[in-house]
Amino acid sequence: MQTNTTTAAPRQLPLWVIAVAFVLLVGFLGLIAWGLRRANEGPIRIGDRVPAFTLTTFDGQTIHTDDLKGKVIVLNFWASWCKPCEEEAAALEQSWQKYKAGGEVAFLGVDYVDTEPEALAYLDKFGITYPNGPDLRTQISQMFRIRGVPETYILDQEGKLHSVKIGPFASSAELEAIVDRLLE
Repeated sequence: MQTNTTTAAPRQLPLWVIAVAFVLLVGFLGLIAWGLRRANEGPIRIGDRVPAFTLTTFDGQTIHTDDLKGKVIVLNFWASWCKPCEEEAAALEQSWQKYKAGGEVAFLGVDYVDTEPEALAYLDKFGITYPNGPDLRTQISQMFRIRGVPETYILDQEGKLHSVKIGPFASSAELEAIVDRLLE
């Protein structure tokens, strides 16, 4: 007895289906790579121009960083619940008092993930007089990709990031050494 052993030819997908699947796969992998790169970029790097942003202070003043061109900007992220922020509060205010009359340095405090009553109590407790406002929808902190508080970013007169301090300043002298170099 003889058996018929013909095998059916394997069924192939049309070439266009394979091409579409390949393009979709490459696109998906590209999106994943873009997301991972963005997540790993970290904060704005030293020497980068900092994008302009607006801070609305607790007393309703609107400050546009574009209007501060030509000044050194000391941008401090803080929160009322942050104990290390309390350690540097006096140093920041002391430095602000030193520079405010000259008009060459602007201090901005950005209150991070806080409530207004506690933030205002913090400012009052430490006698902070430079402009401070909440980081509404965490837009400013996301721009800098802060990792926590306190963090301080010092921008030069051209709006480029000059220096970053993660954690509290030990003294006003530490902060002023950085600012004074920019003013020379």
